[in-house]
Amino acid sequence: MKYASVLRGINISGQKKIKMADLKSLYESLGLQNVVTYIQSGNVIFNADSEDKTELKEKIEKAIEEKYTFRVPVVIRTHREISNIINNNPLGPVDLQKDGTKVLVTFLSSQPTQDRVSGIQQYVTEPEQLFVVGKEVYLYCPNGYGKSKLSNAFLEQKLGVGATTRNWKSVLKLHELSL
Repeated sequence: MKYASVLRGINISGQKKIKMADLKSLYESLGLQNVVTYIQSGNVIFNADSEDKTELKEKIEKAIEEKYTFRVPVVIRTHREISNIINNNPLGPVDLQKDGTKVLVTFLSSQPTQDRVSGIQQYVTEPEQLFVVGKEVYLYCPNGYGKSKLSNAFLEQKLGVGATTRNWKSVLKLHELSL
């Protein structure tokens, strides 16, 4: 089965540095096949015999921690799940030229409770938009994600689950690479 894994918090502001070639080798050392990385933020596409995403996630996280001595949360999605993320975008069609980096998806490690989901809307300030759908958060940050208070760390704290965020262009590329 083919998977896309998104790693949280590597190669940002010189923190938790991992070269993509080294990350590719690490995945291959775990018996994962057809490993491809995409940009420096920790997007890795791979094939695995296992259909147990939790087992794969734990195996990858453990290997990274053993090799680099820091912990990196990993979120894994199948190609079908990424297709569903794209097809079920509550923000509607995205103009890639205009909004490819202003529409984002936050991949959650698990589904947050309904209480937490209901409570987060009070922090959304127009013209920003936020929708929680299952284990994903769809964000529209027209003034730029860097200027929004709806950061990855903020969403993790308010929703009570691990998370990592990618812009729409990256989500589409993960979909393409995971075919």
